[in-house]
Amino acid sequence: MRAASPARADPAAQERPGFGARLTAPLLLGSLLNPLNTTMISTALVAIGHDFGVGASDTAWLVSVLYLASAVGQPVLGRLADSIGPRRVFLGGLVVVVASGLVGALAPGFGWLLVSRLLLGVGTSAAYPAAMAVLRGESVRLGRPTPRTVLGRLSFAALGSAAVGPTLGGLLVATAGWRGIFAVNVPVALLAYGSALRWIPKDPPRAGAKAAGGGGGRAGALDPLGILLFTGALCCLVVFLLDLRAPMWWLLAPTAVLGAVLTWWQLRHPSPFIDLRMLGANRALARTYLRHGLSYLVVYCVMYGFTQWLEEERGYSSLHTGLVMLPMSLAALACSLIGARTKGIRAPLTVAAVLLAAGSALLLGTSGATPLAALLITGACFGVPQGLMGTANQAAVQQYAPADAIGAAAGLQRTAQYLGAITASGLIGLAYGQRADDGGLHLMGAVGGVLALALIVLTVSDRALRSGRPGRPGRTKPAP
Repeated sequence: MRAASPARADPAAQERPGFGARLTAPLLLGSLLNPLNTTMISTALVAIGHDFGVGASDTAWLVSVLYLASAVGQPVLGRLADSIGPRRVFLGGLVVVVASGLVGALAPGFGWLLVSRLLLGVGTSAAYPAAMAVLRGESVRLGRPTPRTVLGRLSFAALGSAAVGPTLGGLLVATAGWRGIFAVNVPVALLAYGSALRWIPKDPPRAGAKAAGGGGGRAGALDPLGILLFTGALCCLVVFLLDLRAPMWWLLAPTAVLGAVLTWWQLRHPSPFIDLRMLGANRALARTYLRHGLSYLVVYCVMYGFTQWLEEERGYSSLHTGLVMLPMSLAALACSLIGARTKGIRAPLTVAAVLLAAGSALLLGTSGATPLAALLITGACFGVPQGLMGTANQAAVQQYAPADAIGAAAGLQRTAQYLGAITASGLIGLAYGQRADDGGLHLMGAVGGVLALALIVLTVSDRALRSGRPGRPGRTKPAP
């Protein structure tokens, strides 16, 4: 392909083995840090509250601030990766992770922990969009699409690290205290930094990207005003969604105003942060974001809401609850590998949506007297879709996103996922109130069932998914 010819003229580029272990190892290592830290903190919140004399409402911000920083940071750093190069952004993010780990491990007060989690959200947000941009660059160099098995490893790293996060966190708290949860990021980030510095190829010159239609290569292409408007609108929306029991309705006004100004500016800017015109034309990519966000809204409702119900309504301990949820984690891990070996996108997404509907139906019939076997099956019904959706939607982003904007596109995919997680937190609070009970669980099951049916319709009716063939790497214009 013509897009690969400049790289092929480089002898060093010709010697690279393609999508081998050396290229993917640092990408996987860096990409696991964000999901690992989203779940690892759960076992340390009580200990942190006792040490600093703060309550549960305060320690909850340690979870929320990372979600907020990640939701904003993923597309911002993805855009930066498209502009100045993914290797630079990947390495810079790891430096921020090291700093955040040191700040958290040595924090003299609770406020410093919030700063640490904010830095951690920003630093870990660089890895996934930068990794997707690195893989797309390798795809362009080789003239063939990124193998689904490679994308599956990225999903496996994210799902696996999130699944083992509570267990690892509990082990660290028991052996090293809660500070160990922050300190463990330092050696992992340093290992990822060293391997990335050695094995990830240097970023190619970007001077000609603008002329080629890429829009990168100039600092002005970063659209700082667009980034600020996006950040402000998203922050207002996220804070509103975090507490739907007592919603701060006034936040909808600045959200709407900032969103309207952002839309006006993005349509006016020659190189916008979020290319709304491209998304309007590239409806396949826009539908991918919608599917991804709705899917994870349902999954996170179960991941957090079902576990809370198991402890408060069924009276299970944290250990027993973790064992009941184990089939969900194992199913997610196994199906991420299975999904990586499938060639199509539509089939795994359809199966995932159907199983989400089936799991939601099971929740409607679940009560305190439901047999343990049924609870295990219910968890597995949500684990299988989690694995299939991760790899299939990841492949869809690779297929439909313009080659010069893959980093920002991958970041927006994760933003959709985090918005689903934050909305799920609000729905759980709205459904349960002060205590998890059968009625709240049934309400979440009903909401999940409606969303799952909507996902089935969105997937089956999507004409872009019917071919099931991957797109050509290096494409700079969106598919119609």
